[in-house]
Amino acid sequence: MAIIEKKLNFENIDLVSLFGFNNIYLLLIENRFKTGIIQRGSNLTLKGNDDEIIKIEKILNEMKYMLNRNKHLTEADVKTVIDIVDANNTPEPTKKEVSSMSNIVFNGVKDAIRVRTQKQLEYWQKVQENDMVFAIGPAGTGKTFLAVAMALASLRNNEVGRIILSRPAVEAGESLGFLPGDLQEKIDPYIKPLTDALQYMLGGEKVKILIDKNTIEITPLAYMRGRTLNNAFIILDEAQNATAVQMKMFLTRMGSKSKVIITGDVTQIDLPHNTLSGLIHATKLLKNIDGIDFVYFDNRDVVRHKLVADIIRAYERETEELNSGNSR
Repeated sequence: MAIIEKKLNFENIDLVSLFGFNNIYLLLIENRFKTGIIQRGSNLTLKGNDDEIIKIEKILNEMKYMLNRNKHLTEADVKTVIDIVDANNTPEPTKKEVSSMSNIVFNGVKDAIRVRTQKQLEYWQKVQENDMVFAIGPAGTGKTFLAVAMALASLRNNEVGRIILSRPAVEAGESLGFLPGDLQEKIDPYIKPLTDALQYMLGGEKVKILIDKNTIEITPLAYMRGRTLNNAFIILDEAQNATAVQMKMFLTRMGSKSKVIITGDVTQIDLPHNTLSGLIHATKLLKNIDGIDFVYFDNRDVVRHKLVADIIRAYERETEELNSGNSR
């Protein structure tokens, strides 16, 4: 369906009362739909498909009517209007629903993101039951992709107010300061897997809007120091490349009403020789803390091309043989 753009004007009305403090009412609408909403003063620009734009315009008009009639507007009022107008839209699934035949975690713009293996279902369940989950295993098991889907579902269901995605910038062996371009251009190569997942699930235009509004933030791990992250779904990807000091720094950024997923593959550590991986250190140090859980994937859980599992097994056999030879 073609993406269209429509401009709406709301002059001569109290915009804070209509849109909510910090545009919280607009965020409720935007999280329900795939359409982007951009505010510039009394003007709104809607970018999405025609059916959704018609619904959003009806919601906004009803909100305006209620505000004029009652002289105030509450979050409950807005949620009720959204539910009535968007009667055919269902929220992201509950734990019981994800455990059923459908296994849908997030309804994306292209297709539904589903739990595809028993281990992925375990992963999803642990994220629902804990505030912090470590997902550890080889490439192709869906650790990062499913984490992004869970974060978007949480945002759409208004369980969090924003998503923060982070990665250690160590793969190229270069300092960010010496790479060309501004900060965004410097970090683009490192965050590509995260932006690819976002664009697949939301579409490029919606991702750009949410990043511009800081509803989605993508940042290198080094830039997390000194922050407290409240009301956020936070993902640290490629965590095997964080040092123990960096991992402690990251984990202690967690604020109230936040959820954290840490993903990594301990067989692909790119840190300098003899540098302890923060992921390995954390799995040993935090394993008995309530509210923190771990899920471990292996080559049997690979959901990419069938050859990926065979490749992983071949490398594992070589490692076992080398270790066996060294122990003699």
